[in-house]
Amino acid sequence: MEWKNLPGGRGRVQDRSGRGGGGGLMAGGIGGLLLMLVAAFFGIDPQIISDSGLVQTQTQTQTQSAETGEYDEVTEFLDRVSNSTDQVWTEQFAASGQQYNKPGVVRFSGATQTACGTGTSGVGPFYCPLDNTVYIDTSFFAQMQQQLGGGGDFAYSYVMAHEVGHHVQNELGIADQVQRQQQRVSEVESNQLSVRMELQADCFAGVWGNHVTDLAQLTQEDVREAVNTAAAIGDDKLQAQGRGYVQPDSFTHGTSEQRVNWFMKGFQGGDPAQCDTFQQSYGQL
Repeated sequence: MEWKNLPGGRGRVQDRSGRGGGGGLMAGGIGGLLLMLVAAFFGIDPQIISDSGLVQTQTQTQTQSAETGEYDEVTEFLDRVSNSTDQVWTEQFAASGQQYNKPGVVRFSGATQTACGTGTSGVGPFYCPLDNTVYIDTSFFAQMQQQLGGGGDFAYSYVMAHEVGHHVQNELGIADQVQRQQQRVSEVESNQLSVRMELQADCFAGVWGNHVTDLAQLTQEDVREAVNTAAAIGDDKLQAQGRGYVQPDSFTHGTSEQRVNWFMKGFQGGDPAQCDTFQQSYGQL
């Protein structure tokens, strides 16, 4: 992936990560996260994450220095991916006569305050709908490769694009509709609605990937990176790793197969209208 071909411009990402030297995309470790945000990426409870060895002592990432204004490769990467998601979704919304309001993007290290509470880095990037902001501790990128079996520039971009996909759902009113419905149904049915939300975000991430394929000069290997990551974070795989068994009624993000299939549906078609995960029966997701 030639990510430096994506739209440039500093300042798209708010950096709360502290001070440090310049660095590459594979710095740091991973820590723990606020309970209310645990489902934001993995879709399983904290104990399962701990049991599976996915939580380690968080190591501060190499960052942009607040004092010197140093602009490192990680910040540039986040800026360019964020700029590209802004561009793609602004165009997609405009095509249907709508206005897209860009999400905030915050890079942090260890922990940060959000409108959803104190966010920490244990479950990777997350989206807070109360302040319309994507939060990312880039130490998760190292953990993707070391613990989750996924890694690479396009895989990291997929993770970010998935969280932006949740913002798209918020903009379209889908998130509010689902939340209201979840309040009226059983826990199992509520989990199924969460699965549909997450798979749609995967599909939206694929839509973004489709629209930057030429600009970023994506290769089959790049796509394989994203697919491997989607497969690594399926509920069935994570539960099998953490618990030693799988409990489908507790799924909140979808199986590895579902996550791969919906990402590829968006990537191959490039049309967000094809990402309606709510119009299919649950067994067909």
